[in-house]
Amino acid sequence: MPSAPRLSFLASPADEAQKALAQLVEMHGQCEPDAADVLVALGGDGFMLQTLHRHGGLGKPVFGMKLGTVGFLMNHHREEPPLGEALMQRIAAAEPAVLRPLEMVAQTESGATVGSLAYNEVSLLRQTRQAAHVAIDLNGKPRLEELICDGVLVATPAGSTAYNYSAHGPILPLGSRIIALTPLAPFRPRRWRGALLKADTEVRFRVLDPYKRPVSVTADSHEVRDVVEVTIRESRERTVTLLFDPEHNLEERILSEQFVV
Repeated sequence: MPSAPRLSFLASPADEAQKALAQLVEMHGQCEPDAADVLVALGGDGFMLQTLHRHGGLGKPVFGMKLGTVGFLMNHHREEPPLGEALMQRIAAAEPAVLRPLEMVAQTESGATVGSLAYNEVSLLRQTRQAAHVAIDLNGKPRLEELICDGVLVATPAGSTAYNYSAHGPILPLGSRIIALTPLAPFRPRRWRGALLKADTEVRFRVLDPYKRPVSVTADSHEVRDVVEVTIRESRERTVTLLFDPEHNLEERILSEQFVV
């Protein structure tokens, strides 16, 4: 990375983020994302995911600063000194965290095929008051003939502290090359609490009664309704690099979450 990297500042619509955007652009200038060396995302985790989906294909590292509600994927926002040197120093000293998203391909009742990426999780959810009935295949082999539940999700290590953790799924160490398969309010089998899978496992969900018991799937924030089959696997080609302050890097945050009492 150059000693004075070109920065592209991206901000959520929140007033605080927009105020910081104006200040930082005045101090450091502004580049278009495809011409920058580093993308600087100002907002919360939702905006960070939006940034990764919109610009992840550029292969640029992303340094986030928390100016939103939730900021697990962000660094702390600090006011810049008059000379504006602090941000450059932080980026130069930052530690990288390489994330590999999940690839989701969904088949709908209408026969459409919809693909999307997920940096946190892919989740299936019942669309009506009736429980979903879902079969689970791993690498083409049936593993669970019928799961009756509110839903089921597959989470990456980076996403394991989000929806997955709220559903009592395990927190996964960054770089573990493991994904979490976690049921949401399972009714039968009542004792099944999910599984830990190798990251290269292909997970296929088959909706057993899609007309009477419709199911939607969401890859991060991209929702597809009325699905009949969903295939999920770790991307073999796409990676993104997040930059973190050394004293509060992502690996340490994920570890710390496991000792919150």
